Amino acid sequence: MIQLRRTFLIIGLFTFIFSCSKNQTEEDIDWQTLFEKSNGTETFTYEEGMAYFHQLGDSYEAFRVVEYGKTDSGYPLNVGIYSKESTFIPSDIKKKNVLLINNAIHPGEPDGVDASMMLMRDLLQGKVNIENENTIVAIIPFYNIGGALNRNSSTRANQDGPHEYGFRGNAKNLDLNRDFIKMDSENMRSFAEIFHLYEPELFIDTHVSNGADYQHVLTYLATHEEKLGGEIGAFMKEKMNPFMEAEMKKEGWDIVPYVNVWGTTPDKGYVQFFDSPRYSSGYTALFNTPSYVIETHMLKPYQQRTLATYAFLKKAIMFLEQHGDALSKAKEDKIASDLKAESLAINWSLDSSKVDQITFKGYEGSYKASEVSGLPRLFYDRSKPYEKKIPFYSGLQVTKEEKKPDFFVIPRAWGNVIAALEHNHIKMTQLEADQKMKVDVKYIDRYQTVKSPYEGHYLHYDIATVTKSEEVQFRKGDYLIPTAQRRVRFLMETLTPEAKDSFFAWNYFDPILQQKEHFSSYVFEDKAIDILAKNPELKEALEQKKKEDKHFKNSAYQQLEFIYEHSDHKEKSHLRYPIYKYDK
Repeated sequence: MIQLRRTFLIIGLFTFIFSCSKNQTEEDIDWQTLFEKSNGTETFTYEEGMAYFHQLGDSYEAFRVVEYGKTDSGYPLNVGIYSKESTFIPSDIKKKNVLLINNAIHPGEPDGVDASMMLMRDLLQGKVNIENENTIVAIIPFYNIGGALNRNSSTRANQDGPHEYGFRGNAKNLDLNRDFIKMDSENMRSFAEIFHLYEPELFIDTHVSNGADYQHVLTYLATHEEKLGGEIGAFMKEKMNPFMEAEMKKEGWDIVPYVNVWGTTPDKGYVQFFDSPRYSSGYTALFNTPSYVIETHMLKPYQQRTLATYAFLKKAIMFLEQHGDALSKAKEDKIASDLKAESLAINWSLDSSKVDQITFKGYEGSYKASEVSGLPRLFYDRSKPYEKKIPFYSGLQVTKEEKKPDFFVIPRAWGNVIAALEHNHIKMTQLEADQKMKVDVKYIDRYQTVKSPYEGHYLHYDIATVTKSEEVQFRKGDYLIPTAQRRVRFLMETLTPEAKDSFFAWNYFDPILQQKEHFSSYVFEDKAIDILAKNPELKEALEQKKKEDKHFKNSAYQQLEFIYEHSDHKEKSHLRYPIYKYDK
């Protein structure tokens, strides 16, 4: 029945798309979207949405659709660019304030697809009463194309509409909102090109939430003030967030920060979600670009969710038009500050001493007997709404800073790292001859690894290192990467192994964790005698460890291994992190 209803709903849409000629005027075309034709119960398929998107580009001089790279699905990644002055060359676009909107990273959450297409149409047709002389809007209509093609009506078990939608995993079954550092997908490599070509003032990723039940249709996750830092962090918290809340309220949408429940229900307060760089908004923060991840509420009808998303995107354009220059200046000031800094923060944790009070509209939560199991189950009673002030914890404190070197040095063998840096427009040069350099070398002292695969990786965490100053032989073609460049934060948080989403954490360097050479006990016994004779300090350390550790004292192998580990026989590459810090 759903398919039959869809057939009738889209007859009018495809009649104009496939029969219209270049001579048709705007008035000849029925510009209603499928969302509108279905009274907010249907969403475009990928093919339908792209046909509509291209029709906008064919019909209006101020809008153009451009292909940027590949995706895992085999389809190209498209960007629609709205420019009132028909400015489409990236170097010219950068002269304006740029809003980059990303849709359908999770295609089962298509609210942004329909909202952004309707907003573009209304802007192009002059139906939106906002000034947009200095703002360019770039829209990725479908980021996860593979997931958008994999449509169904059942996988979003908690969601109220639309009737059909895409799937969360992409063509390789990756969750693309965990891929922004590891870059396993073609989608992400193409996104990086788009992001760095346009260098947006503001980035918005459109989503639908899971979790608690409450009255708000839309919530937002803004970049942490402390993660952005400096003037731009304060600008977002003190100016942009209040602006968006006030403007949305004018249109009847009460919005609050994304509901990330600390306890069982949100009435006691909640904590701002920490978006590390694996997520889209955490990634953009590495380049001092503030972001919003907007989350409409899963239990609200699809029509309400999409209209709320439409309003938020519209208000974001209004903000950039009014305050974009100040935002851009704050961003540039922060970049300049990062370049001057001797060290940069790489890890944060919640600062519970910082708390805001927000007005929250929820439903009373309680427990009742489950009709399935007979056991207690959580229940939100919609007959008991409430509105009250609750604590919101958004403050962060720095838990680790890392000294910024003049250069990182990376042996050319680590091509996966070099490729990731190139995708992110990192400037680097290659050594023109073999040479020895005095560098700081990190050794992996300890780390933990998840026991189950996470997005195709066995992620490392709780990483600690020991740093030594050593002379290292480098070869012609190895890479010298200056930190005196705009994207220094990206360098520091990906190349410092202790950072939460470093390349090391994402398994880029796992070969160094495996020892390649060892010893045979019966052979090494004689060598151990000679090593101890030539190294009295090592012999003393061995005897001391015997006194302190009974198990060690009774293990001949452990004692031989102790001597081996402290001798020249141990390979230097084991646990030696192969990215080096060099100061002139």
